Amino acid sequence: MTGQLPLSEPNTAADKGRTAPQLSPDQAEAWDALAETFAGAGIDLVAEEISPPRPGKGRVMAVIGKAGSGKTLLLSEITRALREAGVDVISADYEGRKRRDRRTVAILAPTNKAAFVLRTRGVPATTIHRILYSPVYDPEYERIAEWLAGEGPRPTTDSLLQAGLTDEALDRAKAFYDQHASIPGALAAAGLRGSDFIRGWKRREDGLDVGLIDEASMLDERQFDDLREIFPVLVLFGDPAQLAPVGQSGEMVFDRLAAGQRLILNRVHRQADDSPILDLAHALGDEALDFDGFERLVRQAAARDPRVVWAERVESDLMARSPVLVWRNATRIRLIHAFRAAHGAPGDALLPGEPLVCDGLELPLKHRKKRIDLEARGLIKGAQVVYLGPGRKPGFSRLHVIGAEEPRLSAASIVKIEQPGQEEPFIPYAARMGAAFLHGAAVTIHKAQGSQWPDVQVFGPDISAAAWSNRSEAGVPLWKRLAYVAITRAQERLLWVTKARLARPSGGLATDDLEAPAAALALEAEDE
Repeated sequence: MTGQLPLSEPNTAADKGRTAPQLSPDQAEAWDALAETFAGAGIDLVAEEISPPRPGKGRVMAVIGKAGSGKTLLLSEITRALREAGVDVISADYEGRKRRDRRTVAILAPTNKAAFVLRTRGVPATTIHRILYSPVYDPEYERIAEWLAGEGPRPTTDSLLQAGLTDEALDRAKAFYDQHASIPGALAAAGLRGSDFIRGWKRREDGLDVGLIDEASMLDERQFDDLREIFPVLVLFGDPAQLAPVGQSGEMVFDRLAAGQRLILNRVHRQADDSPILDLAHALGDEALDFDGFERLVRQAAARDPRVVWAERVESDLMARSPVLVWRNATRIRLIHAFRAAHGAPGDALLPGEPLVCDGLELPLKHRKKRIDLEARGLIKGAQVVYLGPGRKPGFSRLHVIGAEEPRLSAASIVKIEQPGQEEPFIPYAARMGAAFLHGAAVTIHKAQGSQWPDVQVFGPDISAAAWSNRSEAGVPLWKRLAYVAITRAQERLLWVTKARLARPSGGLATDDLEAPAAALALEAEDE
């Protein structure tokens, strides 16, 4: 192959008329190396043929490149080529019937937000948690899903009635599936959700074939080992300029791979809109650039392009949906306090519309099933959530999980709001056990990895403090890593905040901008 992806007959109507993109030399080399890896595992992308898995040692490859180098394009096209070769995509909603000759691929990301970003680009991604834990479905769901996927007969009318469907609704589901090849989307077209049929959750025991992992810089060693147990062929897509997971001494899991396993994308591909944000991100690679010089570049970019803003204060209106990104924890707490004060939030309760960040699940081992259920519905550590109001039970909260396919739920909550100068946080809501939350109007840059927002505010004084500290991570000045991660979270507009000031909000907090499904899920904690 010479940089042109193989063309084949389109699988769906969405693919008709589509032409394969021309790859740059480094992308073409990565493509060829991955195609060779897949061929060794019995998946031939060129001939579009699959064969039973071959015994032998598993293989790990990594596609490494900075923002704009084409990692997502390569991930998307590899996914398409695998599907056209006959490999089944495994999602959190449907896996299909096991067959001896079947080959599988799962596209995964560490967070709900990262998976959501991929889905908006047409890649059927889900979270690592959703694949580590498998749903146990009602048989009626299996029958419908198998028929949609061409693996079984059409369900009978009596079977449909048990599932709450009519023949007309099933026809709508089939028409949708033929157009988009999505089981969850087809069920939604028929007025149902996959979760309507879930009876429980279990830890995955069966292995899969290929795992494509986005945002691999966020993986820790334990997650990496778990993924290697499931996937004989594992391909990591990561950015070496991001921040390594806490506790790994600045190293990422792909740093220890052999040279032949690391596929480097060096070329930076200009976006169609010639992004000034990417220009700033890549300017940080200049070893001679100091912090003052970088701020001059930001000011110059702001003078010529409205997508970069030299801001002398934090915009409180934006904080409700996209947090201010900071380095220091003390800065985060002060900004949250200022945000709540600006919106007149009471000291003993949350207002509907306040943003939260999941800080983990505080559930004992005997409630493992409840933990699995909450995680599968999106409440994993780092998940971004909007508070909708109190639940029906004391200590419960109604929540909207950003990026989750079914975002509305009610869960036992332990909400912690830290106060400036106080060691112990204020806790307005506290169930005996459940999901723990911190306020989300400001977050550390470490926790922002894997997420993106249309507008991002970066608190410049904190980056300046990191520069003055003279700290380094893996041989790179810490301030450059922080600035790189922070500014590449912005999809459309970057606001570089230069002073510790907060603008007054233009209006009150609201929730009417959030997608609301027809029925909210009610999750109730089990008794201790």
